[in-house]
Amino acid sequence: MPLRVLLSEGSSTSSREVVTILGLSGHHVEICDPSRWCISRFSRFVRAFHCGPPLRDNPAAYLALIEQLLTANRFDVLLPTHEQGFVFARVADRLRKRVAIALPAFEAYRTAHGKAGFSRLLVELDLPQPATTIVTSPEQLCEAVRFPAVVKTSVGTASRGIWFVRNARDLDEAATELVASSAFAGEVLVQEWIAGTTEKAQGVFRRGELLGFHAYRQVTAGVGGGEAIKESVRRPEIRAMLDKIGRRLGWHGALSVDYLMPERSTTPLLIDCNPRLVEPMSACLAGTDLVGLLLAVSLGEAPAALSDSRAGVRTHLAMQALLGCAARGGGRRDLLREGFRLLRNQDPYSQSREELTPASLDWLSAVPLALTMILLLVRPKLALGLARGGFGAHLLSLKGIRQIESAEFGVD
Repeated sequence: MPLRVLLSEGSSTSSREVVTILGLSGHHVEICDPSRWCISRFSRFVRAFHCGPPLRDNPAAYLALIEQLLTANRFDVLLPTHEQGFVFARVADRLRKRVAIALPAFEAYRTAHGKAGFSRLLVELDLPQPATTIVTSPEQLCEAVRFPAVVKTSVGTASRGIWFVRNARDLDEAATELVASSAFAGEVLVQEWIAGTTEKAQGVFRRGELLGFHAYRQVTAGVGGGEAIKESVRRPEIRAMLDKIGRRLGWHGALSVDYLMPERSTTPLLIDCNPRLVEPMSACLAGTDLVGLLLAVSLGEAPAALSDSRAGVRTHLAMQALLGCAARGGGRRDLLREGFRLLRNQDPYSQSREELTPASLDWLSAVPLALTMILLLVRPKLALGLARGGFGAHLLSLKGIRQIESAEFGVD
């Protein structure tokens, strides 16, 4: 049955892909986002757009608008596509009186959302991760680092708050930025740097039971930690790890993990966790509709577990391919050549399908892609700035997290 679905934001690539999946399934989709020009708005499947307060600066006002929309409009499901789930989990019981939503307990969500909490959980469950030290001051940071290392803030997504430190100069720069951003008001992780490839996996749980799973590897890098080309893979060992994490947390909803496949070891190492689906079109095209499964779980249904997705299915994100080309120093001629390959579906895209802006299915999705190409042709060095546009006001800040965790937050 067609459902009326409200998405919590429209700026992320994950949200944009969820819009496509929901729209092709015939659902009514509306979006709430602080940016009038968010990427998900450019879709024929979006029936209404609601511009609201930024989650980053005012989570209470953002929540008030969501509740106002739920009161004024009949929505069947509220779907948190990014960090807004942190707010919703804080007042989940109140929201469930108005709309269907799949969320775990707030403490479980908080554990998965923060890198420090997730690292401690891995220790508790005896699951593999790089050697990790948690610090709370610049002095502790300097003592803990052994070059090369990776330094991470506990809160951050899409490669925000990550530094690769190879020498004393890198460490000084990282420490300066961490102090300037007040990161030591929270926790900072220092992890051993390990050569290998990063892969991602995600699943949907119903009260601790894993019902659907998908994993993919990066074939070609984009920008900002994203993938330009992906390929689905079979990872039964990662499935078992994700299942163990979800059972321990009593997880209800979507959960994703990043992991390393080390060059000198056969043991995958878990490095990050996201309490949401991450770019789920890859799974959908590989035969596993995690979004549809999440809708069923949200509605309180008890769907049967899905078979794991097919391995070897390649997908690409044209926007990431163009941004990655420019970020790696490509000039206008390189960008035109890359754009021509994408348009003609030539190698390396000949055996791949577009997952972010599928213009043949949704012509409006071509608008942000075309604008990206034009801006890069005018000034290729804009690549990093354009990529950071997705790290904006729709995401959480440390200050916002503290507000949400406070005793008075969400009190009527």
